[in-house]
Amino acid sequence: MAEREPPREQRSLPPEGSIAALGRPSGGDVDTLKAELRKLNARATQAKMDLHDLSEDLPTNWERIPAVAKLAHEAHAALAAVRQQLKEAGA
Repeated sequence: MAEREPPREQRSLPPEGSIAALGRPSGGDVDTLKAELRKLNARATQAKMDLHDLSEDLPTNWERIPAVAKLAHEAHAALAAVRQQLKEAGA
């Protein structure tokens, strides 16, 4: 059974939002980052599959390698950035 959160006045942390002022995301920001992580993970997975499919069809469409690879690189870079933000947030 999950522990219940103590009433706000008994918490040791400042109220929501004030932590973000110290440079760490508040609870809502962490939830937003997690939602963004799910979207970016799906996008990165699709980009990986597109790159894989292109590689299986070589030498057909070899001209598309730079464009598809760039999309895969950008998707995975964005995913890594959000993962780092979540790690720094302690989530």
